Amino acid sequence: MPHRDAAYNLAYWIVRNADDAEDVVQDAYLRAFRAFGGFKGEAMRPWLLAIVRNAAYRLLLDRKRSNNVVSYDFTNADAADGSDFASPDPTTEAVLIAEGDARRLYAALAQLPLAYRDVIVLREMENLSYVEIAEVAGIAMGTVMSRLSRGRALLRKTIERLNAEDEPDGV
Repeated sequence: MPHRDAAYNLAYWIVRNADDAEDVVQDAYLRAFRAFGGFKGEAMRPWLLAIVRNAAYRLLLDRKRSNNVVSYDFTNADAADGSDFASPDPTTEAVLIAEGDARRLYAALAQLPLAYRDVIVLREMENLSYVEIAEVAGIAMGTVMSRLSRGRALLRKTIERLNAEDEPDGV
């Protein structure tokens, strides 16, 4: 199934629930399969992600859920093997710091309003162009640019606030 990871990623960041995201992707692929005869274009990925986005928004409207908490299972996959040689793998400390940074980023992203969160996910995680994001979201490219700018600023402020809460005595 082409673009399944991108579809799931977008769905997850919109509905903020793994099971619901899987349902959204399944529904979107079924809708895309049914509508494939009417597909007239060159880039299938933006077309499919537009269907995923619409299915995710439809799920949110149907269930009237917009304030879910994102939970992640961050496990340390790199276990020490007792070797005396220097490893090219990151140290445990580096992994823990990176996991903490990722948790903070995901928590901040989850706090963004949906209108900003979905364009940031499409741009920063799925590497779609502004034109493709406009096509997926059904908005003007200027709106994409303004939402990205405002979303990034809000994300930055939220991360700074979370950092301050974690280290209240930090300079």
